[in-house]
Amino acid sequence: MSKTSPAASQDTEIKHRKGVDASGQEVDLSEFEESYYMPGQVDDILQDYQQTLAGLEEGQVVKGRILRITDKEVIIDVNFKSEGIVPLSEFKNVQDFKPGDEIDVFLEQVEDSEGQIILSKSRADFLKVWDRIYDVFEKQDTVEGRLVRRIKGGVVVDLFGVDAFLPGSQIDLRQIPDMDAIIGQSFSFRVIKVNKTRRNIVVSRRVILEEDRSALREKILAELDKGQVREGTVKNITDFGAFIDLGGVDGLLHITDMSWGRVNHPSEIVALGDKLQVKVLDFNENKERISLGLKQLSEHPWKGIEDKFPEGSKVRGKIVSITDYGAFMELEKGIEGLIHISEMSWTQHIKHPSKIVGIGDIVEAVVLKIDKESQKISLGFKQLEPDPWENVPTEFPIGTVLKGKVRNIAAFGAFVELKEGVDGLIHVSDMSWTKKVNHPGELLKKGDTVEVKVLDIDQEKRRISLGVKQLTDDPWGDLAKEYTIGLEFPDCETARILDRGIVVNLNDEVEGLVPLNQLGEEVNHPSRVYKVGDRVPATVVEFDMEGRKIVLSISEFFKGKDAKLWAEHQAKYPIKPESEVKVPKVKKEGEEGGGDETAVADAKPVEEGKAGVVDAVSS
Repeated sequence: MSKTSPAASQDTEIKHRKGVDASGQEVDLSEFEESYYMPGQVDDILQDYQQTLAGLEEGQVVKGRILRITDKEVIIDVNFKSEGIVPLSEFKNVQDFKPGDEIDVFLEQVEDSEGQIILSKSRADFLKVWDRIYDVFEKQDTVEGRLVRRIKGGVVVDLFGVDAFLPGSQIDLRQIPDMDAIIGQSFSFRVIKVNKTRRNIVVSRRVILEEDRSALREKILAELDKGQVREGTVKNITDFGAFIDLGGVDGLLHITDMSWGRVNHPSEIVALGDKLQVKVLDFNENKERISLGLKQLSEHPWKGIEDKFPEGSKVRGKIVSITDYGAFMELEKGIEGLIHISEMSWTQHIKHPSKIVGIGDIVEAVVLKIDKESQKISLGFKQLEPDPWENVPTEFPIGTVLKGKVRNIAAFGAFVELKEGVDGLIHVSDMSWTKKVNHPGELLKKGDTVEVKVLDIDQEKRRISLGVKQLTDDPWGDLAKEYTIGLEFPDCETARILDRGIVVNLNDEVEGLVPLNQLGEEVNHPSRVYKVGDRVPATVVEFDMEGRKIVLSISEFFKGKDAKLWAEHQAKYPIKPESEVKVPKVKKEGEEGGGDETAVADAKPVEEGKAGVVDAVSS
């Protein structure tokens, strides 16, 4: 049996040598060539290497020394075969660290695929303070923290050197308008949620504020009483008022209690966050609803109002509101007066106050009346000038004849301007003694200068009755002598067609009526025989002095005359079929508006109600 040489035996041993790497995996060490090492040197090296791994276990916090700092990473030596890497983002104040500093790091992985050791500073920081944070959470103690930066949904808080999450809803009792403004500030917090595995810490400032608020609320409610003046902060603003935080309890400052003056919106007086003194006006039994006042802290502006603004005095103010019936003028804060539309002008007929003034206008007025109990002041514009009607009775005494300009024409008469601001009415019944005037436009038009006589004056109602026909004597006495019964008119012009007959012109000034039963024909309407402009003969059969009418008859004219004349007349004016004539419907007795017109017989209509119509139009 041959002996194996020592060298051969050693070579065989090297070929079968096994080892373990840093991660615990078995590796073949046959690649190490004994020729490079002294006998036993490999074992020494392996032993030294194993010693470097002693105490390095994944999931532990180990000591490390900073070797260098780059723009992305911090290289750390943890006394291992390779250097460890920590992302720069895990260092909150990297400027406070320098190479050579010793720090605690968490060993996440001994060796990655590239042979580097993976470390974490943030996890090490978390584990160092975890017991303390958990203890605070369990006992619900209050801790101090600093707001670091904004993130989605809230703010990151530095708590014992680790990041905690502060939700936006837990920052304050109400929404913070500008969260950037509080970054960098320190507050007291309560830890409300923890999760070690996820390194999740949630804190709240709101729970502390609510506890403080609740304690303060109990104190305030115990002290609260009507008439107290307390300081509060404007918490919310609505259209009807503002909610004031009195320190744990809210009260309503209604818009009507903000100022003695007119307030269109609460934002004109207060703003969110304003601190102000308010007066406690009232509260319910449980003190859940508290009414507050601001204006009650100042003296009521109506105190001594009669001395401030005596009746008859001139005042100056601003138009603050306009309605259909007038305009409100602010004399001072909390005091307004009404200028009624009827007090705006002596002469103009004003359809709406906005034609005279606008909101914001600074105007003068006269104090007419003060009702202190109802807090009402009546003002007037027109009283700043003399009343043009004041001397009317002496300027235009009844019976005076004067000239004026036709200012306006209505269906019932014409308005004549006697002087600026003073108009009189010529009623249609006062335009002619002898002719029926259906509309003033038949004789007058706007702008005409007309001579009139003053018939009546009602200064209180501001009415003047004028007449044109009164410029001459009543002619009906002379007409009675001239138009005697039996007087014949062989050629009269038909002026108008009525339901009850036709009106004919006897001369330029006098008209007469031929009734339906005096036409000489059996017809239901005169338009079936005659039309306006037809020339007809007629005889006077009645003269009614009292009723101012002259009645004529066509049939009476032909009575006793040659039948041939009547036949010729009938041939000239034959009876038309009803289908060819538009006959107005005859209304029954008692119905309004019979469609008939009154001829000279009714030349003097009843004057009752004239004044009322004048007042309605001229005003």
